[in-house]
Amino acid sequence: MSAKHPIVAITGSSGAGTTTVMWTFQQIFRREGVKAAFVEGDAFHRYDRAEMRKLLAEHAAKGNNHFSHFGPESNLFEELEALFKSYGATGTGRTRKYLHNAEEAEPYGLPPGTFTPWVDVEGGTDLLFYEGLHGGVKTEKVDVASHVDLLIGVVPIINLEWIQKLHRDKRSRGHSHEAVVDTILRRMPDYVNYICPQFSETHVNFQRVPTVDTSNPFIARDIPSPDESMLVIRFRNPKGIDFPYLTSMLQGSFMSRANTIVCSGGKMALAMQLIFTPMIWQIMDRKKRAF
Repeated sequence: MSAKHPIVAITGSSGAGTTTVMWTFQQIFRREGVKAAFVEGDAFHRYDRAEMRKLLAEHAAKGNNHFSHFGPESNLFEELEALFKSYGATGTGRTRKYLHNAEEAEPYGLPPGTFTPWVDVEGGTDLLFYEGLHGGVKTEKVDVASHVDLLIGVVPIINLEWIQKLHRDKRSRGHSHEAVVDTILRRMPDYVNYICPQFSETHVNFQRVPTVDTSNPFIARDIPSPDESMLVIRFRNPKGIDFPYLTSMLQGSFMSRANTIVCSGGKMALAMQLIFTPMIWQIMDRKKRAF
């Protein structure tokens, strides 16, 4: 952790809602005049799209049906930790971009599904903001979480996460139902070992829980809407959190535990604004005093 060069990280699997959190922070940064260096977790995948497809086929042919984007074999955990460590010490570090589609790739003259060259993070930023799969990952070799000043988890309950993945991959990526289910099963060991443990490291955790029947996620016709969900917000350390203020501002919310607020899923953006704006003030105040 670093008072002079702080790091904010959002961790959660694809489709969990991390993009919504990033949008909320962009609003906060713009309003508060905070200049952030944005880093995407996909930049630290080890293989580009074509390489990953080839490796998936090779592993499957050898009987390994659990090689996935979630585990250490397919990610550059050491490089991610090196970036966080370097930024915390000097305010810079090495990163790159993963080019998801033709629109992102066109300015670089590169094919979609590839990476840009490694470059230094822009200088003169107030903090680094990471959004991706592994912002709080810990293994025998790395401890990325230890370098993060504010670590936020975003995770729907598992049935809801599966429903969201099924609908998204079938609708926007053209995958068959069977192919999506195979992906879910292939990722499960890495999900259990490298994704779930991160949510024990987070300073604040957001979990969306549907209030409609999702007991069989593989036949759900619709994704439960935010208003058909409750949002469980857990603070690892409740010291300094103004719970009476938060519950009064989040209409209909209540405390389920001494460190947990429950509110309507439709209040997620408001809850994040209320919770994280003061936290960014504190981070920026520590930064000023450190200099």
